[in-house]
Amino acid sequence: MSGHVYKKIELIGSSEASVTDAIETAISRASKTMRNLDWFEVDQIRGQIVNGEVAHYQVVMKVGFRLDD
Repeated sequence: MSGHVYKKIELIGSSEASVTDAIETAISRASKTMRNLDWFEVDQIRGQIVNGEVAHYQVVMKVGFRLDD
């Protein structure tokens, strides 16, 4: 049995709703043009504050996908 080979790319997702929504938005968009997405890891979480409240979330993450044989 042969092992798999993976590649990592960096994605930045954003949302006005939540960190989770920012992650899901980025993965959903990437899955429209990429195959074999298998995992993700969050590297950074940022946000924008407006008038003392969180207005926007931004998540920097790496997404791994398996290369075709």
